[in-house]
Amino acid sequence: MHFIKWLYPGMKFKRWLLLFAVGVILGSLGIAIVFNYKYLGLIEESIFRFTYSVTGTYSYTATVIFGSVVMLAGLLIMMLATRKIIRSVISVIVPEGSDNLVELIFQKRKLNRGPAIVVIGGGTGLSVLLRGLKAVTSNITAVVTVADDGGSSGRLRDDFGIIPPGDLRNCLVALADTEPLMEKLFQHRFGGAGGLAGHSFGNLFIAAMTEILGDVELALKESSKVLAVRGRVLPASTQHIRLGAEMLDGTIVEGESQIPLAGKPIKRVFINPADAVPVKTAIEAILEAELIVIGPGSLYTSVLPNLLVNGVADALRASSALKVYVCNVMTQPGETDGYSASQHVAAILNHVGSGVVDYALVNDQKIDPQLQAQYALQGAYPVAADVEAIEALGVKAVKRRVISEVNVVRHDPLRLSRSILKMVYDHKPHAERVKFLDYYLLAGQKKDRQA
Repeated sequence: MHFIKWLYPGMKFKRWLLLFAVGVILGSLGIAIVFNYKYLGLIEESIFRFTYSVTGTYSYTATVIFGSVVMLAGLLIMMLATRKIIRSVISVIVPEGSDNLVELIFQKRKLNRGPAIVVIGGGTGLSVLLRGLKAVTSNITAVVTVADDGGSSGRLRDDFGIIPPGDLRNCLVALADTEPLMEKLFQHRFGGAGGLAGHSFGNLFIAAMTEILGDVELALKESSKVLAVRGRVLPASTQHIRLGAEMLDGTIVEGESQIPLAGKPIKRVFINPADAVPVKTAIEAILEAELIVIGPGSLYTSVLPNLLVNGVADALRASSALKVYVCNVMTQPGETDGYSASQHVAAILNHVGSGVVDYALVNDQKIDPQLQAQYALQGAYPVAADVEAIEALGVKAVKRRVISEVNVVRHDPLRLSRSILKMVYDHKPHAERVKFLDYYLLAGQKKDRQA
């Protein structure tokens, strides 16, 4: 029954099957004309004689029925031949089989017409969200922080003068539609005690591509081809940005990796240079988006550095897209100790002003007490969903069950993406809902298959 899927709307297969049928008909007619049209008369006479011998009378209806049966048989033979041709090609190109190919084509056709979504952030949270959204659209643009200065990314930044590739690599892998081995390769981190120790292969790959091509945007574009990425990954800026923080006691801490280690409440964060130039393509994507998602991720070190890049907040305000902030599930030691959901939202508004967030999506799912106890040992606690306080800030609040509890408490990619799409679907005018409903349902189907 998988062959029937070739006839689904949007597969761009039926038109070619019809053209094939027209070609067969014209070819048959041409052959008849070449050989002599009188043979057609002989065939028709034979049909009349046959129907007369069966029914005892000349019946035009019987002739039509006979002709329809012949036509149907021809169409079935054409479809069978087409299927055999497709299978013959598939056996070489896609060893997994035709069922896998028809499913792949069906998803590609659907995903390429999906809603235009921009996701802004960094860290693990952004990667989790991207894994869910790529199930419903290929029109994804991830705008990623470049303020990281620790680990492999920090070393490559200092040694080669490139923007830190770590978060960019994670987003490429999250959006990849490639073999598991390739994903493992990009995420592989070298051990030992030599110069490569601690470096991720993916980071080195992006660094090498940047040196070869001389442009980080082009390097990311070419890297996306290697990983068969659905969508695109862009840095918030191609300049070297250093993140700093002013603590409540007035002290200044320099460096993204050092801020959480200070152990003091944060008053504000800032970037240097303050007038860092944004990536033009990222600004264009924000202005053209149907949906913009901010977060999830470390509030002060992953989310806000993007919004502080000159022009990004203004583009958010100018965009007609629905803007959703996804609040973290747990507080982060050294950054958001004791923060409720409304305090996360307030921090964003205090840094870049109003108009950048329409909705705040907060978790409404209870967390297993044993997991809570494990996190408490690290100083992390569930973020309280204080909806009324959020709405007092002029931002609408939506509570959803969006977490996945295995060994860690994190957002579930498909639950999260489905919740976000539901918000957009509810927000759209009735006339536009029909178009968007397909992608909302596709997210649910994907979730059901993986359940």
